[in-house]
Amino acid sequence: MTIVNGLTGFGQPETGIIQTAFVVTDIRRAIDAWLAEGVGPWFHQERWRPEGATYRGASSTAEISAALCFSGHSQIELLQPLDDAPSVYREILDARGPGFHHIARGTADYDADVACYQAQGHALAFETLVPTGSRVAYLDTCSILPGFVELIETTEANDNFFTAIYDAARGWDGSAPIRSFESLIF
Repeated sequence: MTIVNGLTGFGQPETGIIQTAFVVTDIRRAIDAWLAEGVGPWFHQERWRPEGATYRGASSTAEISAALCFSGHSQIELLQPLDDAPSVYREILDARGPGFHHIARGTADYDADVACYQAQGHALAFETLVPTGSRVAYLDTCSILPGFVELIETTEANDNFFTAIYDAARGWDGSAPIRSFESLIF
């Protein structure tokens, strides 16, 4: 990962909070609402079923739609479950409806940070690899925070991915408001 003065290519501390995420029932409608506020462009993956994912210790088959963008240095993620399979997304949506889902932070020591959260009594609710090859884990911090904490393993590929989304948002002129996730996979 390219870290300059302790910051990622998209201006966040390497292990700081890098994202705020929301679970939605209609991702296109949610994207449109953010676009109306001048936030974009959005990078959207229509369908994703992570291979080898686990949800609360069992194999996960849940499929989602995901969209990412930046507004300034704030990364926003929208997530929509596409089926009724148990998942961290369906769990929150069923419990309280659309809204805040998680904050994400980078981790330079993924295994140690997951173990630290678990030692504090926070269950590992979900774990998978993302298309950049980074590991991600959702820790159940809902008893002390309004949602989960997602740990995203800091890698050069992940930094490049997020930096490309950040760069697209800087000086965005409103053109091509919804773009393909796949165009950014390194």
